[in-house]
Amino acid sequence: MADGTKAVVDTSAADAATDEAALAAAIDELAGSEDAAGSTPADAREDATAPGRTEADEEEDGAPDTGQGSAGGEETSEITAPLSVQELRAELAAGSPRKKPAPEPARPARRPTDPQPTVDPRDTATLPRTLPAPQRRSGDMIGHRYRLEECISQTETFSSWRAVDEKLRRAVGVHLMASGHQRARKVLAAAKSAALLGDPRFVQVLDAVHEGELVYVVREWLPHSSDLARLLANGPMEPHEAYQMVRQVADAVAAAHRRGQAHLRLTPRCVLRTDSGQYRINGIAVDAALRGLPAEDAEDAQRADTRAIGALLFAALTHRWPYPEDRYDLQGLPKGLQNAAPDQVRAGVHKGLSELAARALFDQPPHHAEPITTPEELVRVIARMPRIRQPEPELPAFPTPPRHNTHALPTAPNPARVADTSVAPLPASSRPTSSRRARRRLRRVVKATAWTVALGAIGVASWQFVDSLRHTGSATASPLPSVSSSSTPSPQASTHNPAPITIKGAQSYNPLGEGSDGNAAKAVDNDPSTTWNTQWYNDQFGTKPPALKSGTGLIIDLGSSQTVSSVAVQFVGEHTAELRVPTAAAAANPSQARPEGFTVVGKQTGTNVEYALDAPVTTRYLLIWLTALPKDNVGHYVGQVAEVKVSG
Repeated sequence: MADGTKAVVDTSAADAATDEAALAAAIDELAGSEDAAGSTPADAREDATAPGRTEADEEEDGAPDTGQGSAGGEETSEITAPLSVQELRAELAAGSPRKKPAPEPARPARRPTDPQPTVDPRDTATLPRTLPAPQRRSGDMIGHRYRLEECISQTETFSSWRAVDEKLRRAVGVHLMASGHQRARKVLAAAKSAALLGDPRFVQVLDAVHEGELVYVVREWLPHSSDLARLLANGPMEPHEAYQMVRQVADAVAAAHRRGQAHLRLTPRCVLRTDSGQYRINGIAVDAALRGLPAEDAEDAQRADTRAIGALLFAALTHRWPYPEDRYDLQGLPKGLQNAAPDQVRAGVHKGLSELAARALFDQPPHHAEPITTPEELVRVIARMPRIRQPEPELPAFPTPPRHNTHALPTAPNPARVADTSVAPLPASSRPTSSRRARRRLRRVVKATAWTVALGAIGVASWQFVDSLRHTGSATASPLPSVSSSSTPSPQASTHNPAPITIKGAQSYNPLGEGSDGNAAKAVDNDPSTTWNTQWYNDQFGTKPPALKSGTGLIIDLGSSQTVSSVAVQFVGEHTAELRVPTAAAAANPSQARPEGFTVVGKQTGTNVEYALDAPVTTRYLLIWLTALPKDNVGHYVGQVAEVKVSG
């Protein structure tokens, strides 16, 4: 070419020493000349076709570039292209004593493009950010297997349901989302990773499916459990219970982080307490994906989950949400108490737990304490804490046995011991422990009860003897009948007057996989206008399809073992129900026992029924087992119990 610069560049491959001299001469020649014409069209064509350029680059560079400061309006090429004359002049000007030209302004960054845009046509970048939640109704089938029963929550983008797995005949939870939503793929990925966790301390993900226009995630359903928000509805937790909650939750979250999993949305609604006192965590990874929370790196995720555990403990100790907003039926903190430890918000808070909550929750805890930033560190700190013991339950106050008029009865051996149940107080140094005192008190009560039965039997025998003399007119009394202390009086001896028994509590009983039914306390509140309602069902109870299950029930708690002779139940509508009592094996925890763990002592059908027992039973718990329900005004089967009365 005729350009001298191009000739120098082309001869640079001949010899190393000659190259350096020739290049220096060319640069000197360029430094003395004022080439206003810039690069030649040949240079421009060579730069435009330089290796490494793409079609998108050529389209972008094809328009006039007004942001460049070169003299000839040169089009900027890729960094892999050879240096042009103007670039050589810029290099020369940088090392010459002449005035240094102003640096060229930076070119706006080019938008990144997908190197393989056709690999996955479902790329979320092309999907809408929001898409309404799929519209479904109770009774709809999902995946030809899951029958929706009750909508638990509904947002703009997804809905959560209680459903029934028709194949395994068990209750499950289901999240529904439109497959065209931008979060759908992240939700599926989060659900599949959570399913691989396999830790029983987390609510298990059972299925995650993309089917047509629907994405659904199926999880385990815990029928006999309450979330932390509901547990805190009536006030703060006792220190031992709060300690158990934070210890179990921290252990589970730390184990998940060791396996690369994070929750990222640990709220009081996600922490469930079962009837056995175990805490389980719901929604790991899935809840955050459903709500579109951004994924965080490992360090930020650990800090987020640790801070969330601190917030749970703060709420459990103070009955306040540790932020200004009112959340989860808890009142937020005023501005003056921000960054305050729980013992500064509420009096009487356990000092160790208060410090633990502040260190986990705040980046700058009070009293210059060191913050806790990871669940693993939180577990270690809890392990070093002094163990908080469960308070001993108070023993029931046993009534003093009544004093009997011993002058009207035959003399019993040492009858004064029946009434004298007190003992002289021991010195402080020799007082027995609480367990020994309890055993001694129990022995005294047993002895007093035995004497009471014996005296009662003797009195009945005496009454029978006097009555026989009155009717026969005989002057000679027959010998007294021999009566043992364990014998029971005959029905002719006395007339039984039923006495009401106070009911201490009630709870729903659904051992076949359903959620809890209604408010059981309304069945024993002495107000027939309030009712305990079961869930509604499309089919009547029974043992064969299409029946969902054989029944549902209500457990009545009498507080302690009582002698029960009759139970009256007021229903709303005609019901069929059985009265059952737990066996010895089921009496320890009847809410977890199967229906086979109860003995049927009566069966009635009607609206107002009374179970009059042939022989009184001694039990603490009673089960009203509903086996047939009436229909409501929309055709569903629903059970309603207005009031329960127990007599002894």
